[in-house]
Amino acid sequence: MSDALYADALALLTAWRPPTPEAAAALAGTLRLLRGSGPAALTREHRAGHVTASALVLDATGGRVLLCLHGRFRRWVQLGGHCEPGDATLAGTALREATEESGIPGLWLDPTPIDLDVHPVSCRGGSLHHDVRFAAVAPPGAVERVSPESVELGWFPPDALPEPLAGATAHLVAPAIAVFGRNFPRPAPHR
Repeated sequence: MSDALYADALALLTAWRPPTPEAAAALAGTLRLLRGSGPAALTREHRAGHVTASALVLDATGGRVLLCLHGRFRRWVQLGGHCEPGDATLAGTALREATEESGIPGLWLDPTPIDLDVHPVSCRGGSLHHDVRFAAVAPPGAVERVSPESVELGWFPPDALPEPLAGATAHLVAPAIAVFGRNFPRPAPHR
């Protein structure tokens, strides 16, 4: 994996302030992994665990989230995946993955993570994903297109998320909506 991506991951996560005690514990473990393994920690071949990136995509109104029914583990999740050799930043990885998996061009992605979660996966016979999570917004009129990795894509209101839902996906909604509100404020009503 590139030195640029490794440097970005280390700088981004060293500066990041986790929003919850769970994210703080995940951050400590991810920084240990990165410092101990170097750029190899960004590759799917690294069996001790590897850094991935994902994005919870909101529609242009901030009123719905886009989730995919993952083909392998049959749960609804945010869009994301493994770092690739051409990726220069973790935010870029999340944006690339969200674009590929949604089929939606022109996504906007906030470069500051909203969460970090470490969870077991079946990669290479068993590993850990250290998933750095971002918020993204689709352009007005966006139409999703199912990718080979998904069985289905769907837009859902935050208070009516589908089942079965991956464990940590639901708690991404509030911070993603907060990012939307900071970056796409609604105009004040005229009086």
